[in-house]
Amino acid sequence: MPATEKRVEQLDRVVIRFAGDSGDGMQLTGDRFTSETAQLGNDISTLPNFPAEIRAPAGTLPGVSSFQVHFADYDILTPGDAPNVLVAMNPAALKANLADLPAGADIIVNTDEFTRRNLAKVGYAVSPLEDDSLAEFAVHPVALTSLTVGALADLGIAKKDAERAKNMFSLGLLSWMYSRPFESTLRFLERKFAKRPDLVAANKAAFQAGWNYGETTEAFSVRYEIKPAKMRSGTYRNITGNQALSLGLVAAAVRSKLPLFLGAYPITPASDILHELSKHKRFGVTTMQAEDEIAAVGAALGASYGGALGVTTTSGPGVALKSETISLAIALELPLVIVDVQRAGPSTGMPTKTEQADLNMALFGRHGEAPLAVIAPKSPSDCFHAAIEAARIALTYRTPVILLSDNYVANGSEPWLLPSVDELPDLQVEFATAPNTSDGRFLPYLRDPETMARPWAVPGTPGLEHRIGGLEKADKTGDISYDPANHEFMVRTRQARIDAIPVPDLDVEDPAEGARVLVLGWGSTYGPIGAACRALRQRGLNIAQAHLRHLSPLPANLGEVLAGYDKVVVPEMNLGQLASVIRARYLIDAVPFNQVSGLPFTAATLESMLEDVVKNG
Repeated sequence: MPATEKRVEQLDRVVIRFAGDSGDGMQLTGDRFTSETAQLGNDISTLPNFPAEIRAPAGTLPGVSSFQVHFADYDILTPGDAPNVLVAMNPAALKANLADLPAGADIIVNTDEFTRRNLAKVGYAVSPLEDDSLAEFAVHPVALTSLTVGALADLGIAKKDAERAKNMFSLGLLSWMYSRPFESTLRFLERKFAKRPDLVAANKAAFQAGWNYGETTEAFSVRYEIKPAKMRSGTYRNITGNQALSLGLVAAAVRSKLPLFLGAYPITPASDILHELSKHKRFGVTTMQAEDEIAAVGAALGASYGGALGVTTTSGPGVALKSETISLAIALELPLVIVDVQRAGPSTGMPTKTEQADLNMALFGRHGEAPLAVIAPKSPSDCFHAAIEAARIALTYRTPVILLSDNYVANGSEPWLLPSVDELPDLQVEFATAPNTSDGRFLPYLRDPETMARPWAVPGTPGLEHRIGGLEKADKTGDISYDPANHEFMVRTRQARIDAIPVPDLDVEDPAEGARVLVLGWGSTYGPIGAACRALRQRGLNIAQAHLRHLSPLPANLGEVLAGYDKVVVPEMNLGQLASVIRARYLIDAVPFNQVSGLPFTAATLESMLEDVVKNG
């Protein structure tokens, strides 16, 4: 069949959402489309969204898995509020995502799955493809399953395996529609199914069939192009937050010349860090999958005691279990990095959904006065630098550091500019190697006058024998002490050590200057807040934005910054935890704006709220 002549249109941005059953390969499809897009130099932001169940009932609303990718020819900050294109593999995927679509959006539906049984599973009495309920959208019915099976008929592959390749057919079609390169996807399929040549052939054929379908069918008369974004020169790769965080930890270990030890128990959404770090043994990385969360943090603290960079990764429920050992690390004054990839709680909560509700636990969730440092990355690629900063603080100031990521940044992805190794900080540590008093004794709590950190003595170093344990230590000697005055001194000293950690001043983005409203955020709200503020400024409204990375200690200039604005708005995916800290610490009437839906803020939601604050005060 000769190819139909297609019109090519230029777009500046597109948001596509792939949706289907959790077994339909939507995450893989979205990931491959993202990788193809990254090769073209577009700016990218993604939002995977999948059910907590390993295999929810097929064709049901709880079992819908989706992957959203936003790509553009300019700098973008979020995965997009609403999809321009929805690929719905079944009625459940259509119904679960329909409310998010703007009028005029394209919907590509797999008509083979719109059977009476599948329609009934999600409450459709009549197929939406046969009534007027989708009249405001551009609907493209495509028999994805049967077209895929037909394309693979000559390969002798089982029908079930052929049907599973329909995600590659849809990927081929979308790759054609948006002029994506496909060579890397074909190479990926060769690697992924290397042990099954029949599946390599089937998936490549399905992808090619989808591409050819777009090229030849009259159902799609337009093809789109999105030019590369203007970005800083350098080498980029697409990266998720968990990958970036893992590589940041590896880089920190290399720059500190210490072995990296990870003690971890698998937990969503932090498990990918364990998977990723296990690949990097050549950089001196040791990973231990422990039997539980307490064993994991105990092993990590033991590694730090032995002279390694000890790290443990988890989510909120795991931090609760680790709290006693974290308190021990505070008393011992040893470096330890605790990564908390936050998810919706409490208890098991919603393991695959996002939230920022562990801030109070990170700041205060230990017995006794047990201060530590807390930092939070703002985006997937920023996880790399946040991990290095967490390690720097832990090693320099001999303290546990909690790194507060969350599901949104952990599984989202964006382009990452590979840094020069020479630009990374020097994290080398000087271990104690000799007695530190004139009379030849070693005092384990004799502090560095600049950092207030105690010496780090590797066990077995001759002449540096000292007492270790969780009971209160005497100043300098480290002996067990029940003296009231000594206890108060040690408690205040540990707090002062954290308070004295120098962190960068808070930068304020206020292009027009003179804004009276400041939006203060932390962690993954950076993108939605930034997009909302951009939109308001483009409409002539003056608004300032500032974003906290260091949450303990807070920047020294924060009080001065807050006092310079009439209104301070704090959007958070919790019920106002940072806002409460700001109010208590600085006596500022911070205005909380909260959401705990398991989903990130949309830029439109924040834009509407902030517009009201700017206009009405």
